[in-house]
Amino acid sequence: MTGGVKAARLVALAVLPAELAVGVCLMAGVRIPGAVWAGAEAAVLLGVALEAVVLGRLWRAGRRAGAGRRAAAAGALRTVVPAPVRRLVAHELRALHSLGLWMLRRRHGVPEGALPVPYTGPQTAMMYGLVFVTVVETVMLALLIPWPVVHRILLVLDVYGVLLVLALHAACVTRPHVVGPDGSLRVRYGALFDLRVPAAAIAAARVERRFPQGRLVQLDHDGVLDLAVGGQTTVTVELAAPLGFVRPLGRRGQAVAVRFHADDPRAVVAALTRARTVPSTIPDLPG
Repeated sequence: MTGGVKAARLVALAVLPAELAVGVCLMAGVRIPGAVWAGAEAAVLLGVALEAVVLGRLWRAGRRAGAGRRAAAAGALRTVVPAPVRRLVAHELRALHSLGLWMLRRRHGVPEGALPVPYTGPQTAMMYGLVFVTVVETVMLALLIPWPVVHRILLVLDVYGVLLVLALHAACVTRPHVVGPDGSLRVRYGALFDLRVPAAAIAAARVERRFPQGRLVQLDHDGVLDLAVGGQTTVTVELAAPLGFVRPLGRRGQAVAVRFHADDPRAVVAALTRARTVPSTIPDLPG
């Protein structure tokens, strides 16, 4: 069983890149010999069959151990499908759900009395520009490439690409940062990143514009976590103690401070400061 699980995990990691490589060859007009095409399709079918067999065995083993149908299926998927692949699929589904929230003008995870903090300002023009370029590319390739099959492949890829870019932006719009009524802070980037900072963990907050280089979520050697939008952060929150966080693909880390972007950083700092400095409403007891 262990060998089968390892093989199935390798298949889960290899099938998608292989299919993308075949699609790229077709779009580039590369003629794939019939024997190679048949061999590739046979390998994919064998891989899918191996996945189905291993998943079925794991599901039956879970059922024999007393798990319910859903629990057994979830356990089988966790065993076979690597965690990064599961997290990417989950991020994508949440982004598509956010597209529906965006159309309905609703927000996710903003309780009553909380302050929603938008952060999409630096990236909005870039997102819409990317959508425009993708649409123009679709039209131009449809005019230049004479093969109908390639047209269909490109149309599907480009439509899905436009949908995914819009969903990513919608996730950022509908999932803002949140300053809670109790002074807690929730720092997010769409469906990819979500960090909850309790009020007691916040030592100080200030407006500070920085331009970190690198990935969306990065932790420097001093333990400062940067969550940049458009290559910049505008708010720095110092923590009273190291706080754990989870990266988009599942890796964990510890941060002693968090820097993130807010379209109105002064409102964020004012809300966090006000929550920490509100005097107690408990009256003094008579002596």
